[in-house]
Amino acid sequence: MSYATYFQEHREHHLNELKEWLSIPSISAISEHKPDMLRAAEWLAETLKKAGLEHVEIHPTAGHPIVTADYLHAPGKPTVLVYGHYDVQPVDPLHLWETPPFEPTIRGDKLFARGATDDKGQIFLHIKAVEAILKQEGTLPVNVKFCIEGEEEISSANLPAFLESNKDMLSADAVLISDTALIEKGKPAICTGLRGLCSLEFTIHTANTDLHSGSFGGGVPNALHSIVEVLNSLHDKQGRVLVDGFYEGVLPLSDEMRNEFVKQAFDEKKLQQSLALESLHGEEGYSFVERVGARPTLEINGLYGGFQGEGSKTVIPKEASAKITCRLVANQDPAYVLDQIIKHLEANVPTGATIDIKPGEKARAFNIDPSAELLQKAADAFKTVYGTRALFTKDGGSIPIVEAFSRLIAPTVVLMGFGLPDENLHAPNEHFNLENFDKGLLTIVEYLNQI
Repeated sequence: MSYATYFQEHREHHLNELKEWLSIPSISAISEHKPDMLRAAEWLAETLKKAGLEHVEIHPTAGHPIVTADYLHAPGKPTVLVYGHYDVQPVDPLHLWETPPFEPTIRGDKLFARGATDDKGQIFLHIKAVEAILKQEGTLPVNVKFCIEGEEEISSANLPAFLESNKDMLSADAVLISDTALIEKGKPAICTGLRGLCSLEFTIHTANTDLHSGSFGGGVPNALHSIVEVLNSLHDKQGRVLVDGFYEGVLPLSDEMRNEFVKQAFDEKKLQQSLALESLHGEEGYSFVERVGARPTLEINGLYGGFQGEGSKTVIPKEASAKITCRLVANQDPAYVLDQIIKHLEANVPTGATIDIKPGEKARAFNIDPSAELLQKAADAFKTVYGTRALFTKDGGSIPIVEAFSRLIAPTVVLMGFGLPDENLHAPNEHFNLENFDKGLLTIVEYLNQI
């Protein structure tokens, strides 16, 4: 029986299984869902066993469990470690969901539920692909391991230590991850870079109390004026960050990578119109996809101070605050970048003001050469199923644990996603396009059979 026929015959059963898993509200960020997290991990472990995987184990952590399994009966063949996560984002605002987030519903050719694309739906594809090969062939063409966590949506707090402690158990030739997206419908992609990040928040202080603008205006420093001056010092008019050392470690884009970006044929005008913008903005000399995928950024995420209620209140605010996040690339060191930004902020505080700075999160970027053989074979597998070879892209987002896998487990990480950019991950009405559910199963089988 062909795999296409096999998956078609089992499609309804597979979708019903996935709906069971999606019905479990495994929200890692909310403590009241801790029992649901364990229930989701137990469901996963049982499904891995039924699929034919061996050594299935639920590992307790200080947070939520990690589930591992393997099938190691292909001596001399590569070992692939499949990573994913069973935790999901909170569902607020609930009133914007057309159907309840944990009552999976198929409407048209889409499966709607929280976790449908991020990441239960995508990790489910790998389980069913392995199960199909075992049922059809009786064994696997390669060695396969699974490591599926329950804390990705809360920064994977306990996974790095687990990887450090279990390097031998998890050792592999490549880590295979499906937690990314196609460029658009029918246009597959393999991500070869994820940006790192660092963040901070700071407060500018002036007087010890808010002051009347009639009695004190023009004679005392204004915290809002001061913070605007500080923030304005961070970029030049061409969109380049002015912090000393900010670009240290940033590698120039190769001609090959720039050509991959060109192949995406991204329509900047269409994006501009869809966002009702008069123009796009960013670092001069780079296209939109290069700016958001392969260049570092420094963004102001929040700015607040003074009177914000209805009407007018003529005060000179005593303090103002801002939040900053940087997306980092290639060999940038997030700790160094954060230190340089702090020095810049402190050096640019206007006379009459003081500053308090609170550093935030830090994560390194992930980067891989697309010429790696296992990535090229992944692109070939996409071509076999989708009819078009995957393009190699850089993703503007951050999945910090990917860098940890590449450093601790295997330098080759294959980011082979089957989502679409408009599937509302992290938002109401999250869904998974069933065309990619069907093709994803076939692509994973093709890939495992080729490597």
